[in-house]
Amino acid sequence: MLRVLVFFIAVASYGLTRIERVDSHEESGEWHCDSDPGIRIQAEFKPGIITLDGHVDDWKDIDGSEFSLLPALDPDADKEYNSGKMTLKVVHDGKEAFFMLQVNGNYAYTKGENNKCPSVALMFQIGENATYHRMGGCEETPDKCTNKTCHGHEVDIMHFSIGNAIPGRLYGGNPVDKREGNGGDRFGHLVDVYAWNPHCRYLDGLGPSGNDTSAQNDWQGAWWHSCLVDHSGFVEEDSPYASNSQKGTYYFEFSRPLRTMDRIQQDAQFTIGKSSKVSAAFWYPEDDKPWHGSAHYSTSCDWISMDFTPGSSGLSKVEQRSPWDAATAFSLLFSVVAFCVSIFIGHRVSSAARTVNFAPIDNL
Repeated sequence: MLRVLVFFIAVASYGLTRIERVDSHEESGEWHCDSDPGIRIQAEFKPGIITLDGHVDDWKDIDGSEFSLLPALDPDADKEYNSGKMTLKVVHDGKEAFFMLQVNGNYAYTKGENNKCPSVALMFQIGENATYHRMGGCEETPDKCTNKTCHGHEVDIMHFSIGNAIPGRLYGGNPVDKREGNGGDRFGHLVDVYAWNPHCRYLDGLGPSGNDTSAQNDWQGAWWHSCLVDHSGFVEEDSPYASNSQKGTYYFEFSRPLRTMDRIQQDAQFTIGKSSKVSAAFWYPEDDKPWHGSAHYSTSCDWISMDFTPGSSGLSKVEQRSPWDAATAFSLLFSVVAFCVSIFIGHRVSSAARTVNFAPIDNL
């Protein structure tokens, strides 16, 4: 069985800040996928509980989905990532979507060398014809793929390579790169990318038809490892932040708006009450050897459905109505009491008037 041609081959290269074509490997044999269509990720409405800092205590009560990580090019079960499965959790607060990826792995960090550090990516379907296999599936060659020839095959990619990222610090969209009008991140390489196939992928705002400066990096994120000891926050001078090879777990947190300002078909748009398509990838420098673009693990050989569920409105409606209902009831009760009192007083006055003794004028 074959897995996806490549999820991200050289997205991890910072060369994506320019328009570049990256040579991809070629798969051999007939494509075959045995994915489970019944797997669904539930993105529940959980406002005000997630802080984007790499620490995951605030996720402990959130249900997640667990996936085996198999090599993208040779997805045999006996070649599964040997440190464990990946857990993926998603929530939203009605405005932002929050993602948490958790995977076991010995601590590995080499400053400035992304392929000697772990790396993760998320990919989403944009175009209705975009397939997971071949990263959108457009059949055009690199010199012919454009937003017209590959229309409907767009996929949205977020890729985070941590070689220049301080643990616990926020990366992604920032004022400096947003002024450039693209999806880059010169500080931590948490980039916002779109693609039509493995050969045709670009930072948001860049492309073969010219640049569009209205684009931006809509993602933010942070990473952490369970072996790290942080008292007041790390700075760059603390690198490598811990001793390599310590056992533990990597955590990656990300967020982006449910709806973005994209108008050039380069961002997936999430809608509460509807489903989106997603998948995740993981790179790791096993045996202290640098990874390369196609040597990654993936969670599935096809899209995974992700449902953005609405909040439970019953309780909130009751709570919102309660002050109004109490005021209304009090006003009604006060009106009834006042009405009854006025009738009672009127009746007493009327009765008193009727019982006054008649005195003839002659007796006055």
